[in-house]
Amino acid sequence: MATGRTVVGPTNKNKIVVVMGATGSGKSKLSIDLATRFFPNSEIINSDKIQVSKGLDITTNKISVSERRGVVHHLLGEFSSEFSPSDFRSVASNRIADIGNRNKLPLIVGGSNSFIYGLLSNRFEPGFDVFDESNPVQCVSKELRYNCCFIWVDVLTPVLNQYLYKRVDEMMKSGMYEELEEFFEKNGFSGSNSAGRHSGLRKAIGVPEMERYFEKYRNCTVEEKCRLYEEAAREIKENTRQLAEKQIWKIKRLREAGWDLQRVDATEAFTAAMMPENGKIPATEVASIWEKQVVKPSVKIVKSFLLE
Repeated sequence: MATGRTVVGPTNKNKIVVVMGATGSGKSKLSIDLATRFFPNSEIINSDKIQVSKGLDITTNKISVSERRGVVHHLLGEFSSEFSPSDFRSVASNRIADIGNRNKLPLIVGGSNSFIYGLLSNRFEPGFDVFDESNPVQCVSKELRYNCCFIWVDVLTPVLNQYLYKRVDEMMKSGMYEELEEFFEKNGFSGSNSAGRHSGLRKAIGVPEMERYFEKYRNCTVEEKCRLYEEAAREIKENTRQLAEKQIWKIKRLREAGWDLQRVDATEAFTAAMMPENGKIPATEVASIWEKQVVKPSVKIVKSFLLE
């Protein structure tokens, strides 16, 4: 049941809300909660650099049509070619302008901090990586192109890692294996072409790891197939963990540089959701924890921002 809805009006035209966080931290879930229950005039712009590409919806963990609950999503599975931070800056800026002109609220949602920085920074240099550790934090521009409200959905590392490992297993059981099998049957293998292996959808975690499996598995025994599959699954989990670690480091760098990122801690909700079967917490209680620890603080932050 929707409560305390805030309607976006002309005075909020230059305001945007940015929902940030590591992969798997609940950004999409929160954004749907905000858009459907509290800020009904919102539209979501995806800021995940892999999810802007068409195809491999399960592997790239795109939010499904049913999960979107009628909320308009932009830049989600729209492009077939490489999409850079400069491309995102240009295209997303146009979408923000269009959404604002219709007196709606843009929600920028995704884990690619290079895209977020490219879009929002007033002093953006395409050839310069502010997230390169060899560059001082002073290189990060504090001047932004929009009036922004930042929500950083965070989960303590041990809990997030446990969830990410579980999510990989669930994705494999939910069609990721078959999706990748079909992908390689249609597109072939990159082979020794390292450039091909690191372009477009082939950069998505899960693709290079399972490519090695599908290249070999047809001529293997059952035992060898199992071993190859387990190796690929372990690599996917480890690479996902490393991605989350890098994303959190980049978020902390933006915060250190002076970006006003409001941290919302989702750890308790994730811990409750992953309780073992013998001590499982009822779904209603997990939802209540998510509501109290994540949704309510976020709504308070956004409402205060819109009233400024």
